Amino acid sequence: MKKLFAIATLIAGTLMMVSCSDDDGGTSVDAPEVTAPGAADVTTGQSIELSFNYNAVGGFAASAVAATGGTASVTTDGEAGATSGTITVTFEAGDEGAGSVVLTVTDAEGNADDATVVLTIVAEDVTPVITVRGNIETNTTWTADNIYQLDTRVTVVDGVTLTIEPGTVIKGNEGQGAAATALLVARGGMLMAEGTAELPIIFTSVNDPIDPSDIAAGNYASTTSPTTAGEWGGVIILGNAQISVQNDNDEDVTEVQIEGIPASDPNGLYGGTDNADNSGVITYISIRHGGTNIGAGNEINGLTLGGVGSGTTISNVEVVANADDGIEWFGGNVSVDNVVIWNSNDDSMDTDQDWVGTCSNFIIVTPVTGSAFELDGPEGSLNRGTHQFTNGVVYAGAEIDHIIDWDGSTNAGVSDVYFFGLTDGAGNIESYGGDGTGVNTGWETDLADAGTYFLDDDDADSATPSIALPSGVVTYGVAVGSKTKGPSAADFAWTWAGNSGALADLGL
Repeated sequence: MKKLFAIATLIAGTLMMVSCSDDDGGTSVDAPEVTAPGAADVTTGQSIELSFNYNAVGGFAASAVAATGGTASVTTDGEAGATSGTITVTFEAGDEGAGSVVLTVTDAEGNADDATVVLTIVAEDVTPVITVRGNIETNTTWTADNIYQLDTRVTVVDGVTLTIEPGTVIKGNEGQGAAATALLVARGGMLMAEGTAELPIIFTSVNDPIDPSDIAAGNYASTTSPTTAGEWGGVIILGNAQISVQNDNDEDVTEVQIEGIPASDPNGLYGGTDNADNSGVITYISIRHGGTNIGAGNEINGLTLGGVGSGTTISNVEVVANADDGIEWFGGNVSVDNVVIWNSNDDSMDTDQDWVGTCSNFIIVTPVTGSAFELDGPEGSLNRGTHQFTNGVVYAGAEIDHIIDWDGSTNAGVSDVYFFGLTDGAGNIESYGGDGTGVNTGWETDLADAGTYFLDDDDADSATPSIALPSGVVTYGVAVGSKTKGPSAADFAWTWAGNSGALADLGL
């Protein structure tokens, strides 16, 4: 019996000692558990975010990170005392090769655990650059896995088709005068530049770092300034449709040399008798930083259309920061829809020589010293009808010359357009209505009244007062959020202006 009592006493003492040990700071808490994300690839010079999960029964106290092949830092840490959570680590890759990130978590009891993610650092993909010079004399395709760098004026000659795949980037070298770079499609040539809303085709300057991989990732905005102009030429399409023009002897002629191309280049001729002429399909293209000068007062437009026939399809076009006009039509019959002209350094849309097509669903933003519309009519005896601009938006800005500038002989109309962003002393109407054949109705503006803007200001330099526009043309006091005319920014998400938020910032 005494023996059994002694054993019981020993057990009780032992239990008491264990209990005292716990009270005196000993530990039986499980150590933390840290789980790393899976292995990953990262491009040299680029960064990647890594999410580690942890469980810490003893409560989170601290974390530490170490890396090989680059540098790492904790960007989102655990919460003090938390028993579980996620810690985010940013790793910036160094040179090509192997890398790793080790995260250690320590709890409030001093216990620790770590986990490692294995990284492969890969070389940055460099898109091959193909330099293009001179004439394209055989059917050719440009693909989105290259950048095509125009080193001279590049011409698609008669009988040849240039196909440009969606998502392709074309860059023009700097140069002026005879060295100006441009893409010219001569009469009889074909341009099949069929981009998409997801993969637009970008024409820009060699100084623009945009890459086809940016386009594929949905990043359509350039990192260059949207006001930098004149760094290369532009895109010029010439056709065999009718034009109205005369020679130096005031005689009607059927063909002339396009502006921006030296007279020594016969591929610069346009005009003819085939109003259904087909120069190809041009859709979802953005033309940036163009308009270089080839001579005194002779710049290249963003998109020039000379004698282009109705068989040509042109839809979804953006022109940004062109040193001359955004789009200029010289005769012909082609129609264009879904257009953004942003920061043109002259007129946004310019017409000449009896163009008889339509331009619909357009946005014009901040012409610089030029007009939103410069509308000129026939220059010869040929007058085939009218051309019409319809369903648009014009944001004037402080540097606009005129909202619309008609010549007295202009066969053109402007209908269903919302005008806003007008500032004092800028943006009035000059010589309203042209020859009267166009439709001019359905204008809206946020202005409370006509002020000095919606007036026929043809006699602005004389003592004759300006004349108010005909009654019913303009509806005043329409806020941008209540407009019923023109497209919205959502229609142009594929453009630089849309993708960068510039259109949305205007309330469109």
